Amino acid sequence: ANDQLTDYEARNLNVNPTLPYDDNTFDVVTCVVSIDYLIHPMEVMKEVHRVLKPGGKAIISQSNRCFPSKAISMWLNMNDRQHLELINGYAKYAGFGPGKAFDITASVPGEPYNDPMFIVEVTK
Repeated sequence: ANDQLTDYEARNLNVNPTLPYDDNTFDVVTCVVSIDYLIHPMEVMKEVHRVLKPGGKAIISQSNRCFPSKAISMWLNMNDRQHLELINGYAKYAGFGPGKAFDITASVPGEPYNDPMFIVEVTK
């Protein structure tokens, strides 16, 4: 259990890409390895921008793993760098400033393959 969580709202953003919160409510909004499943990503990012306080951050993580039957087709034909550029484009269109990308891939000693993991951070 998350003892810092005071509220949550289950919502299918592919059916209704709005967030049920007031403007300028949150310091941080996260989207964890799921932006590739959104069919209205720019509308969702506009909502994230709306609910963030000035100076608030949106943190979007992504890996190159996904459920191909659920990801948007464009995503499936892109490499990791193109995914990051696409996410930054969504954010720019939604009104965010320039994003920062981070490679947070875990390195496992003795393992030749690592599962790539990236974060895009944008500020309102």
